[in-house]
Formats: sequence, C-alpha cells, structure tokens
Amino acid sequence: MAPVPPGIRFLASFNRDQWYRAFTFSLTFLLYTSFHLSRKPISIVKSELHKNCSALNELSTASSSQLPNLHTAAECSWKPFDKSNYKQLLGAMDYSFLCAYAVGMFLSGIIGERLPIRLYLTFGMLMSGLFTCLFGLGYIYSIHSLGFYIFVQVANGLVQTTGWPSVVTCIGNWFGKGRRGLIMGIWNSHTSVGNILGSLIAGYWVSSNWGLSFIVPGLIIAAMGIICFLFLIEHPNDLRSIHAVQNPAPCSNNQKLTKNWIGTNGHKQLYHSYKQGDKYQNWDTELLLPQDNSSVSVPVQQVVVVKSESEPSAISFMGALRIPGVIEFSLCLLFAKLVSYTFLFWLPLYITKTAHLDAKKAGDLSTLFDVGGIVGGILAGVISDKLGKRATTCAVMLLLAAPILYGFSMISEFGLGPTIGMLLVCGGLVNGPYALITTAVAADLGTHKSLKGNARALSTVTAIIDGTGSVGAAIGPLLAGVLSSQGWDQVFYMLMAADFLALLLLLRLVTKELTSGNVVKPRSGSTTVEMKEH
Repeated sequence: MAPVPPGIRFLASFNRDQWYRAFTFSLTFLLYTSFHLSRKPISIVKSELHKNCSALNELSTASSSQLPNLHTAAECSWKPFDKSNYKQLLGAMDYSFLCAYAVGMFLSGIIGERLPIRLYLTFGMLMSGLFTCLFGLGYIYSIHSLGFYIFVQVANGLVQTTGWPSVVTCIGNWFGKGRRGLIMGIWNSHTSVGNILGSLIAGYWVSSNWGLSFIVPGLIIAAMGIICFLFLIEHPNDLRSIHAVQNPAPCSNNQKLTKNWIGTNGHKQLYHSYKQGDKYQNWDTELLLPQDNSSVSVPVQQVVVVKSESEPSAISFMGALRIPGVIEFSLCLLFAKLVSYTFLFWLPLYITKTAHLDAKKAGDLSTLFDVGGIVGGILAGVISDKLGKRATTCAVMLLLAAPILYGFSMISEFGLGPTIGMLLVCGGLVNGPYALITTAVAADLGTHKSLKGNARALSTVTAIIDGTGSVGAAIGPLLAGVLSSQGWDQVFYMLMAADFLALLLLLRLVTKELTSGNVVKPRSGSTTVEMKEH
C-alpha cells in the first residue's frame, strides 16, 4: 500500500467544523472585498471627470484666434464637472453616498437582527451591483445630469449598508474570543484588498472608457451576491438540521420521529423531535439522554448544548448604547474613519495634482496606502491580543499617525522612494485603529458580559459603531472638497485635527486599561463556541 501524501494527511487533520469555519472565513472575506471593490472606482475616475481644464483655459485664452474651440467636453471634462467648482461637485457626490450610508447603517443593524442574514446580504449585493453599473451607464449613454449621479450615489449608499453588519455578525458567530484580534485583523484586510482591486480594475479603463470602471465592479459584486445566496452559512447551528436529516438516530417501535420548525432571526429552522407516548423529546435532549435500546451518533468534538427557557430578544438601540465602551469607540471611529475615507476618495486626485501623474499611475500608486493598511490592521490585532488592551493599541497608532499626516502634505517635495515609504506607513497607522475598532472591538462589545449571553446584540452594536464612523466618513471627503480649493495644506490640517480628537476620545478607556490590575487577556489558541438556538 502506497503511503498517504503529506498534503492529504495535512488536509485530513482538520475536522468538519474547522473546514466550515475556514470556508465561512474565506467566503465573508471575498463578499466584503467586492463591496469595497465597487466603492473605489469613483476616486479613480475623478481625475478623468475633470481633466486639467484650467490648463486648457489658459491655453485657449492665450491663443484664442488659433484655437477658438479647444475647450470642449470631448477633449476636456465630463459635464457637469467641467465648471470651476468641480471640487465641490465631486465632494457632493462623495457626501451623498456617505451620508446615505451613515443614515442607513443605523437602521441596517436593527433590520439585520430580524431577517435572515443570507437573504438580506444577497439583496444588498445585487442592488449594489445594479446601482454601480448605472453610474457607468452614464458614460455609455452620455448622461450629463448631476441629479442622476447624485441619485445613484444615494441609492448605492443605502443598499451597501447591508454588508458590514451582516458579515461581522456571521464571522462573530463562527469564531470565539480566542485570538479575535489576529483573526479579525487578517480578515479585515478585505477592505484594503477590495480597494486595491477596485483601483486596478478602474484604472485599466479610466482613460479609454471610464464607464467600464464602474460596470465591471458592479457585475463582480452582483455575481458575489449570487454566491452568497448559494453558500453562506450564518451560524454553526444552521448545520444541525442537515446533519440530523443525514444521520437520524434510530427510533424504537414506540418512538415517532417528527419535525419541529423553530428559529430566530426571521427564519425558521428544522429540528427533529422524538415522540414516546405523549411525551416529546427533542434532538438535543436525545443526544444528552438517549432512550434505552437506541444508539446515538455523537460527534468527535464534545459539544455541550445549553438551551435557555426563552429565546433572548434582539437588543434595542438604547440598550446597545448602554454597553460600556460603545459610545467612546463609536465617536473615536467617527474621526478615525473621517481620515481613512478622505484618503480613500481623494488620494488618487491629490497624487495627480501634486505629483503630476496621470490617472492610471496615480491610482496604481495609491494602492500602496491600502497595502500599508493590511499590515496595520493585522499588527493592531496581534498587539491588542497580546496586551489585552484594545483602546491603548488604537491610541498609540493614532498618536504616531499625526506627524506622518503632516509629512504627507509635502509629498510633492519628495522623490518616488520616500513617497512610497510614506504611503505604506501612513496606510498602516491610519487604517490600523479603524480596522481594530470595526472588527475585534465591535465583536467584543457585541458579546459583552453585561449582555448575559445574548448574542443577538452583535449586529446592532456593529451597526452603531460603524454607522457613527460613517458620519465621519461622509464629513471628511466633503470637507476635503471645500478646503482643497484653498490649498491641500488645509486638508491635512483638518486630518491632523481629526486624528487628535480621536485620540482624546479614547483617553478614559486607555486610563482604565492601564490602571486595571486584573485585565483578562484572551488565551492563545482558545476558542469558545456557544451553541444556542439561532
């Protein structure tokens, strides 16, 4: 008999639950990657919507007799962004998307707690694909109405709120608190991966046909929505009905196998019950207390099923706000996300104007900021796991980000090498706290001990934290559009002020962490999965 290959032996070392967990990790990663992939094109296309019209105006004035019709829509900007207030118009498009996203996020978490997450997320992804494609169709059909683009941005902002609460709730259901910072730090790199892919895809077509810069990402997120519908498993307990049907326990002559449809989160779930005389006994009880003359197949992993007398109700908005730390981290994220999203929407245009690069090269260079964000998010998770101090980790990174932001304002004076280094470092320090708060911190607070085991608060807490952060995400690009007309230095002063305010809002939690003598650190390698009715 030939020996088993080492690769197969390695794969066989994982049990079924570990494979499902890895599959859910990868699938939710790809799903939210597609969300950010579809948001990025607008920042790449901005430099094409307004294409150096000021230089063409000067040339036209100097040579009006020779070039009377040089400044045309075909050779310059895309109407209505050909006016002198183009920065305000582009900022208004960003603001319309992000404002709708911020408002919708507060409602999305509450709705998500009461609907099947798989269906809710699928609907949001399909609609997001539709509206992203609609923006690109504006180029195909030569639509020059500002109202059209504003409407598409608002609608897209609303439907994209289905994404974050859904995927965070799903990943929180599958992974316990052990190494949560590391796991979610790696998982949260989908944000930067999506931005990078979105930049590369949009940059490929931006100069020849910028409509495809939106249509292709729109088709990708819609396709991922179909994959979500077919394969997403919201909770480990959702698999119990499948395994119960495939491996039913034998029934004696006086036992009858029946089906009970119960469940939460807006969907029903199948459980098996055994009837002996007038007494019903459900599948979980059968596993723990088997009847005589019956054999029960018990999984390899020991699982203790804890059933409460009544299903915990979804937490209210005010109830979520009363969880210790939710308000402080939410307000901190407001300013941290303001900085991050200003870079997301304005960095390619800033590089184009200051480093004098074309739209494609500026878009490619801006991806280094997201590469740094991947490293920063993972590093923040590892450090916070090791120290057991989430707020302190965020505060240190925010403190170090301030001088880097100041140096970024002088990017035009640097060569290519220092610019690349600054993009990487700035991306790590800016996105590190943002990634940690929206993932590990949100999951910690959504399963806080004050909830007494009510796991149904995770989606609402996540929506409150990210919804508050999205207010900053809406304000930042809008302010950048206004302040950039007075010089890019004003934009970076605003970003440094926001960074400082985010740091101030964490001081109480940092002090509490540093003065607490009995901080409980997550144990390395420990994973606690609480099996509840879901």
